[in-house]
Amino acid sequence: MVSGARAVARCDELGVAPYSDAPDMLFRAYLGPAFAAAQRAIAEWMQQAGMTTRIDDAANLIGRYEGTRADAPALIIGSHIDSVRDAGRYDGPLGVMLGIEAVAALHAAGRRLPFPIEVYAFGDEEGSRFPTAMLTSRAVAGSLDPAMLDTEDSTGLSLDEALAPFELSTLTFARAAHIPALAYFEAHIEQGPALEAEGLAVGVVTGIAAQLRYIVTVTGIAGHAGTTSMRLRRDALAAAAEMVLAIEGVARESGSDLVATVGKLAATPGAPNVIPGRVTFTLDIRSGDEERRNAAAETILDRIHAIADARGVDFDVQRTNDLPASPCDEGLSALLSDAIAAQGIAPFRLVSGAGHDAMIMAALCPTAMLFIRCRDGISHNPAEHVDSADAEIALQVMLGFLDRLGEQIGA
Repeated sequence: MVSGARAVARCDELGVAPYSDAPDMLFRAYLGPAFAAAQRAIAEWMQQAGMTTRIDDAANLIGRYEGTRADAPALIIGSHIDSVRDAGRYDGPLGVMLGIEAVAALHAAGRRLPFPIEVYAFGDEEGSRFPTAMLTSRAVAGSLDPAMLDTEDSTGLSLDEALAPFELSTLTFARAAHIPALAYFEAHIEQGPALEAEGLAVGVVTGIAAQLRYIVTVTGIAGHAGTTSMRLRRDALAAAAEMVLAIEGVARESGSDLVATVGKLAATPGAPNVIPGRVTFTLDIRSGDEERRNAAAETILDRIHAIADARGVDFDVQRTNDLPASPCDEGLSALLSDAIAAQGIAPFRLVSGAGHDAMIMAALCPTAMLFIRCRDGISHNPAEHVDSADAEIALQVMLGFLDRLGEQIGA
C-alpha cells in the first residue's frame, strides 16, 4: 500500500546485506556489488509503481512516469543511493523511496500530470569511493569537468575500470546529460536538529551553503622515536594536529554559520616507535555566504602555512571541490510552502548546510527541496531515524506540490 511507512521500510530493507559492501555496517559504494543489488531492487519498485526504468551512461537508475503531454519537459525527483562508510539508512534513499511512492499514488489513482516525472537514484553523491563528490548529478546537469573522470579509488581501481562491469565507460559518461527539465525536487533528512527543535515534521529549503573541500598533505621527517630529540624533530603529525586546531579556531572565531571540518586524517609510516613523516587530512569549509566561506578558507590556508614554517615541515594543498551557494527557486518553494500549509503545518524555511545533488542540478533547471525531521538531527550515522508518520506527512506534501505544479503548468 502506498505510504510514507513503506518508503521508510524500503530504506530499512536496503540497510542490510546484500545492499551493503561491509558485513558489520552499512557502506554502499558507487559501482560496488551492493550498489548493483540496490539498483535491481529499486528498479523493481519503480516498475511496480508504473514506471519504465533505465540506467544512464553515468550508472544512475531512472524511473519514468509519462505525462499527458508527450513533448513536455520532465519534473525530476531525485536523491542518491550511495552512502558514507558506517552510514544510516535514510540519508539519500528516503528521497528516492518517497519519489517512488508519489508516482505509485498517481498510478494507483489512474492519474497523469501535464508533464512526465523522472525519479533519479543518483549513483555518487557522497564521494565516498572516488575523491570527487556528485559525479553522477554533474553528468546529468551537464556541468561535469572531464578531468574529474581521471580518478582512482583507494585500491587503485580507476573509475573506468569500475564502470566496466556495468558495460559503461568514462568515454561516454557525459552522455548522461539531461535535456532541459521542468524542475528538480529533492526530499532529504540532512538538516541537523532544526526541525526537531521547532517541533515540525518538514521544512522548506531556501538554499544550499557554499562548500570548499581540500586534501592537505604535511611532510616532515620520519625518525626513531627514542633517538631523535624533541628540538630536532620535524614531526608531521604534531604539525597537522596544530593545523587542525587552527582550522577549528577560525570557524569558532567567525561566530556565524561558517563551519570547518577535518573529517579524515592518516599518518605514515604508522608505527608506535617512529615519528610520523607524512600526514594527509581532509578539510571541508561551508557557509551560506560565499564571500565568508572564501575569506575563511584564505585565513585557514595562511595559518597552515605559518604553522608549517614554524615547525620546519612542508605542506601541499589540493582543492577537490568548489561548490557555490545554490538558492532554491522562489516560485517552486512557494508551491511547496502552500502544500505544507495544507497539511496544517506552518511552513518553516531553512538553509541546508549539507551539500546535495540539488545544488548541482540547479545548473540544469529550477530546484526545490523538502527537509524531513530526523531524531536528534543525526545523519551520516547508524543512529539515523525517521518516524513513519513524518515520512507520511512528507509524502502528502510532495503530492500536494505535484498537484499545484500540475495546475500551474496546465493553466
